[in-house]
Amino acid sequence: MKYDRKLILEDGSVYPGIGFGAGGTVVCEVVFNTSQVGYQEILSDPSYTDQAVVMTYPLIGNYGLADDDYESKMTGPAALIVRDINETPSNFRSTRSVPEFLMDTGTPGISGVDTRKLTRSIRDFGTRRAVLTDSDMSVEEGMRLIGETPVRRDAVSRCSCRKKWYSRTSNPRFHVVAIDCGMKTNIVRMMNKFKCNVTVVPYNTGSEEILSLLPDGVFISNGPGDPMDVPEVVRTLREIRGHVPLFGICLGHQLISLSYGAKTYKLKFGHRGGNHPVKDIRTGKIEITSQNHSYAVDEASLAGTGLTVSHINLLDGTVEGVCCEEDKVFSVQYHPESAPGPQDSTYLFSRFTQMMKED
Repeated sequence: MKYDRKLILEDGSVYPGIGFGAGGTVVCEVVFNTSQVGYQEILSDPSYTDQAVVMTYPLIGNYGLADDDYESKMTGPAALIVRDINETPSNFRSTRSVPEFLMDTGTPGISGVDTRKLTRSIRDFGTRRAVLTDSDMSVEEGMRLIGETPVRRDAVSRCSCRKKWYSRTSNPRFHVVAIDCGMKTNIVRMMNKFKCNVTVVPYNTGSEEILSLLPDGVFISNGPGDPMDVPEVVRTLREIRGHVPLFGICLGHQLISLSYGAKTYKLKFGHRGGNHPVKDIRTGKIEITSQNHSYAVDEASLAGTGLTVSHINLLDGTVEGVCCEEDKVFSVQYHPESAPGPQDSTYLFSRFTQMMKED
């Protein structure tokens, strides 16, 4: 086994491996995901923009990629880091392999990495920036390159749609305007399944234009990066809350909280994977949830905002949901659209439609 690529972290640690997919050098933040399946959804999730994803499950690519399972038309992660990569998938729905997808999209990958050691390092010391490059780059040069590469703050603007588009369903009961901050396709599918016509608008669409579309409710999507980087969405939400029901997930949850005056903070290593237990405080039920975020809402900052905590994470006690009954607003930090799963949280779409029905 000849290592031809390496990952150099900003602390000087090095993880050698074998390249697949596209080549080149990329500087990004390294995060880990604990999902056992769903790598295709991860590779097409815009929430991973500017991040290199370490898959903790050791074998990736065994069932290939299917044309119907992409979550967006763009590539999510800046790079993929795995222990073993399967270049010859076995699945009747598969149309190409993970290496072929990464090559086609210009995304580098590296296999043969000690992903257990790397994951423990991230867990113990937090997410860090790194450079994925050829094996001949020195550690000193890699660290210099990381230091000279600025952290981008425009991830949402790069992920959001450029103009509004529509998704219709048969016998619709509601019209939902979805603010696209880097939205996954299955969210729209779920809205359609719950008899909602959906108008998707760019992230920077103003409140007047949104309300002029006469929505029964407004949805705020997931997306990448720091919620403080998109103040225009916070301003829009502040202007439309109370006019129509609001439902947000992931980044949308954080943006709703900011619009009420709460604060957010960056987690040590984030939540990424399909196995996070969350408690619904109102019902006492425990949901196994799918998550992908670096930031969380500061519970102490919710005091006096009008928002109350509705869900908590049972692993670390962080806020997983908030609501305001008076304004008919609620949001969750996790992904209830269940792509690829688990499916414990689809009831939230029913809650949203019931809220629109009563409005």
